[in-house]
Amino acid sequence: MSDDLSALSAAQVDFEKGDGLVPAIVQHSLTGEVLMLGYMNAEALQVTQAKGLVTFWSRSKNRLWTKGETSGDVLRLVSLAADCDRDAILVQALPEGPTCHLGTRSCFGEYPGPALAFLGELSAIVDKRAGADPEDSYTARLLANGINKVAQKVGEEGVETALAGVSEDNSALTGEAADLVFHLIVLLKARGLSLTDVTEELKRRHARA
Repeated sequence: MSDDLSALSAAQVDFEKGDGLVPAIVQHSLTGEVLMLGYMNAEALQVTQAKGLVTFWSRSKNRLWTKGETSGDVLRLVSLAADCDRDAILVQALPEGPTCHLGTRSCFGEYPGPALAFLGELSAIVDKRAGADPEDSYTARLLANGINKVAQKVGEEGVETALAGVSEDNSALTGEAADLVFHLIVLLKARGLSLTDVTEELKRRHARA
C-alpha cells in the first residue's frame, strides 16, 4: 500500500517488548466496529502493507497467516497506527464477508459498533446497490433516473422532515429524517461523494470555530 496512512515502519513498533509480537486490533474503517484481535511480528506488518491484506503471525500455526486465505473473507487494509507505547497496532480495514470463523461480523459476536456506525454501513450498502439491476433495487433505479430526480427526492424529504418537526410526533419525525438521510447519501453517491466527505467538512469547520 502506498497510502501514507498505512506507512507504519517496523522501527516505529516495539516488537522486542512482546518477544517479537504485538497485539493488532482490527477496526472496521467505515463503522468503527471492533472486528478482531490478532498478533503481528515485523514480517506480518511488512506483508500486510505489501499485499494490502491484513496478515498476522499465527501462534497456533506458528507461521504467517493472511486473514481469509482459506475462506476468502479477507480484511482489506485502510490504515495502520501504533499506540503511544509503540507496543500495539490499530488496523483499520474493510472486511469482505464475516470476520469470525463462526460466521459473525466480529470475533466478539454480532457486535453492533458505535451508535452511529450504521450510517457508514448504509453508505457502503448504497455503493453496492448502485450497480444493481434497477428492476431489483430502488437505489439503482433512483440513480438511473439521473441526478435531478435524486436531488428532487432530497428536497421533498427535507420539506417532509421540516413539517414533521413542526406538526407531528417524534415517531413521524424520526421516520422522515431517516428518509432524508438515506436520499442524501444517494445524492452524494450520484456526485461521487459520501458521508465521509461531509464529515471531513464538518471537522474542518469545527477546527476553525
